[in-house]
Amino acid sequence: MAVELKRSNIAGTLSLTPLIDVVFLLLIFFLVTSEFEDEERRLDIVLPSATSAVPMTSKPREVVVDIDETGKIYLRGKVTPMEELEEVLKNAVASNPTSQTVVIRADQAASFQPVVNVMDVCNRTGVSDYSVTTKDGPSG
Repeated sequence: MAVELKRSNIAGTLSLTPLIDVVFLLLIFFLVTSEFEDEERRLDIVLPSATSAVPMTSKPREVVVDIDETGKIYLRGKVTPMEELEEVLKNAVASNPTSQTVVIRADQAASFQPVVNVMDVCNRTGVSDYSVTTKDGPSG
């Protein structure tokens, strides 16, 4: 004896338009409320080259410190005195003591002393994971 199953009329009249509208509204909401952190990379800094450089991958909560060719230190795109940088790093280490990272981006024409000064501030504030960024150069 075969059992006959009747198709429901509800499945035939289900409209996907409201569902699509909700998905688009959620997409727009997340795009508008997302914060893109490219402000550290707005400065036109020519990075020195290194043969063993690897692409920089962003870690959460990393602090990017830029140094231009004159030796000025930038944090979040603004000129920052060394004392203010030290305070920012102290606060960052206080909120993330185990894995706070600092990326130092220095122009290749800059003297090395500002880079050493930033490394010294990292050591004083307890940041052990800091790196100097380079770009991939020609293999030789």
